Amino acid sequence: MNKVVLVTGANSGIGLALCERLLTEDSGLQLCLACRNLRRAQAARSALLTSHPTAQVALLQLDTSSITSVLTAAHEVKLRYNRLDYLYLNAGIMPNPQFDAKAFFKGLFSSKVVTMFATGEGILTQRDAVTADGMQEVFATNLFGHFLLVRELEPVLCQAGRPSQVIWTSSSNAHRSAFNLEDMQHQKGTQPYSSSKYASDLLSLALNTYFNKQGLYSSVICPGFVMTNLTYGILPSFPAFLWTVLLPVFWLIRVFTNTFTLTPYNGAEALFWLFKQKPESLDPQAKYHSLTSGLGHNYTQSRKMDVDEDMSEALYEKLLQLEDKVRKTLKEKQKSIPASSQ
Repeated sequence: MNKVVLVTGANSGIGLALCERLLTEDSGLQLCLACRNLRRAQAARSALLTSHPTAQVALLQLDTSSITSVLTAAHEVKLRYNRLDYLYLNAGIMPNPQFDAKAFFKGLFSSKVVTMFATGEGILTQRDAVTADGMQEVFATNLFGHFLLVRELEPVLCQAGRPSQVIWTSSSNAHRSAFNLEDMQHQKGTQPYSSSKYASDLLSLALNTYFNKQGLYSSVICPGFVMTNLTYGILPSFPAFLWTVLLPVFWLIRVFTNTFTLTPYNGAEALFWLFKQKPESLDPQAKYHSLTSGLGHNYTQSRKMDVDEDMSEALYEKLLQLEDKVRKTLKEKQKSIPASSQ
């Protein structure tokens, strides 16, 4: 039977590169591109069909920052498919980054220069926004929207005798120090991206605790340092062509560190590698890293995450409570709308 694969944030960057690699590996799979912007998704679909004319590529409108969008999209998925083999949770944002130039130039001449480039640690802070649902935008987009999607898709993910994989695109910028269980939306901090990615590491562990017996397995990857629109957004006033000028420097750095994958194709290595693994054989406490050697060889390596089961289960419980609150609020809003306008 053909495998069914859904990828969020599939219209560009690592998500699109993954889709291209998946179709090259298995042209018979059913691929669903779940994207916020349908126009861009259609362009991505056209590009994929140009190289894979017989491929089955469907589109799904999904904005993970919107609760209504997530619920509507999940309902549509359950109408279209009676099962889901792979759910790649790749969509994410890093909004309005603030660049600390002083820290940057100081870091250039320190032993932390490679870490600084690879993770942005010490030089980036972000100003978060609030969604129409009243949530912190980074938390909603990167974590809660995906959590709600998994919850809604349990019927097509959890099927006896047919294991499924949920695969999160995390980051090496997922630091325990940025995350606070009592402020999981990161309303009080300045590193919402790092917080959301660390939370996704915790949530992946919790999903394995609760769902492995039902055939659902969760994994986490880090794509390495990749040149994508998210990267360009780190320095909004930095002309895109200057990133190209810096590429030779990045190639040189890659001789000393394998985390500079640089291209979306390379960054998708771990995502693609997991597609070919038996989920039962994977380590729930590992993060799978896309790596590229100085000679350009791509490979995947697992590294233990800085997570523990108690904190992961506590986060899962808090997310369930938030989900319950959100659903009640949504029902109350729907009740208050006159039947004639629904």
